[in-house]
Amino acid sequence: MERFFAKVSGVGSYVPSKVLTNQDLEKIVDTSDEWITTRTGIKERRIASPQETTSSLALEAARRALQMAQVDPQELDLILVATVTPDMAFPATACLLQRELGAPRAACFDLEAGCTGFVYALVVAEKYLIGGGGNKALVVGAETLSKIVDWEDRATCVLFGDGAGACVLEKTDHPGLLASYLGSDGGGAHLLELPAGGSRIPASKESVEGRMHYIKMNGNEVFKFAVRIMEEASKEVARRAGIELEEVALFIPHQANIRIIDSAARRLKIPQEKIFVNVHKYGNTSSASIPIALDEAYREGRIKDGDLLLLVGFGAGLTWGSTVIRW
Repeated sequence: MERFFAKVSGVGSYVPSKVLTNQDLEKIVDTSDEWITTRTGIKERRIASPQETTSSLALEAARRALQMAQVDPQELDLILVATVTPDMAFPATACLLQRELGAPRAACFDLEAGCTGFVYALVVAEKYLIGGGGNKALVVGAETLSKIVDWEDRATCVLFGDGAGACVLEKTDHPGLLASYLGSDGGGAHLLELPAGGSRIPASKESVEGRMHYIKMNGNEVFKFAVRIMEEASKEVARRAGIELEEVALFIPHQANIRIIDSAARRLKIPQEKIFVNVHKYGNTSSASIPIALDEAYREGRIKDGDLLLLVGFGAGLTWGSTVIRW
């Protein structure tokens, strides 16, 4: 019986033009460039304009990925958008993206798994294709986190930025995505959340005055979880793929904090030259983080045909996910 796989045939990314530096933040909250750089590795981040939305950032990234793959939007069977900042609760941002792209054949929905969203969406799209759902899928991670950041909270406002990354997946009989590993721990849900705006705490005068529509995070606990789970998820997906970590040409981790990346790398004994890092330029862009990094790594010549890539992320939920890709 013939076995099918899903391969990445195109990647693309887009970030807003407005740059917010650490020096800019010094004028907004009680912080410093030295404090932010030492603790996070972030130097600047991109901020969406009032006119820019998650779907508009997704559209630009998607167009670039489709152009690289030489795929017409009308050929798409599925559009998945991973995001924690949808344009609105409904309809799905994926449907808005479908409309702008002109992709009438595609099934569309959003996926929310925090910063792990892109990896989750990639795996879901792969299963959809190899399960007979179609031949071509568009997977996007897109965020406008600046719109849900509390600019009075110096512990969180320095961390996040806006952007979008996309990839085109195509059904093939040659190995592409070799293995995946997804997991969740709802017991840690309270560690990273946006409390209001849903059915638990609907929008009200009190919720707005209480600043409950902004990101809340227990940074220390999330840090400890992230370092542990990045190691676990990397080892487990390599085991499932039947490879050794030494065989991986490039690790592309979620870009949340350079200290998390460095700590995980030391545990895994991965040399720095095998890790792609751009957190200094964009900060934490949640579900857009890994696909932006994937696109930049490819454009910079860090990825060659036949390379093994390992993508690994973690996020609110708590969630984690990893995948091994043969490029």
